[in-house]
Amino acid sequence: MKKQTGVWIDTSKAIIVKLENKQEYIVEIKSDIENRVHHKNIGNTGTFSGTRLNQNESKFDNKKKHQTTFFLNNVIEKIKNDDEIFVFGPAFIKTKLKQSIEKDKQLAPKLKLTKTSAALTPNQVVAKVKEFYNSKQTIDPCYKKY
Repeated sequence: MKKQTGVWIDTSKAIIVKLENKQEYIVEIKSDIENRVHHKNIGNTGTFSGTRLNQNESKFDNKKKHQTTFFLNNVIEKIKNDDEIFVFGPAFIKTKLKQSIEKDKQLAPKLKLTKTSAALTPNQVVAKVKEFYNSKQTIDPCYKKY
């Protein structure tokens, strides 16, 4: 029996749903990605050196890049042994996950679809994954990645 996996992902968390032997397993991975810069030196006066502001933003961008890579690697670690992968979510991070999967020669053929989706509850994520794999099997047995 194939291990079918769905990953709903945004910058705050990933919900991984695995379907195997008519059982479902759910794993949630929290993200440590910071989504904005807080400048402690900007006070109520509204004055701040532009150079220091740019340096802080550059440091923040580098830190965010490392946090994103760490988060995506954690997600990939959880899905690397699965047979089929369906990625969906509301944010740009799903595209980053898709790109990371496609860089891995063993994982790339397992990626079946990447799709934009609204923010969902865990139960809605499970339903979406089941719907994806059930419709794929019943409607189109010769399903291909487009």
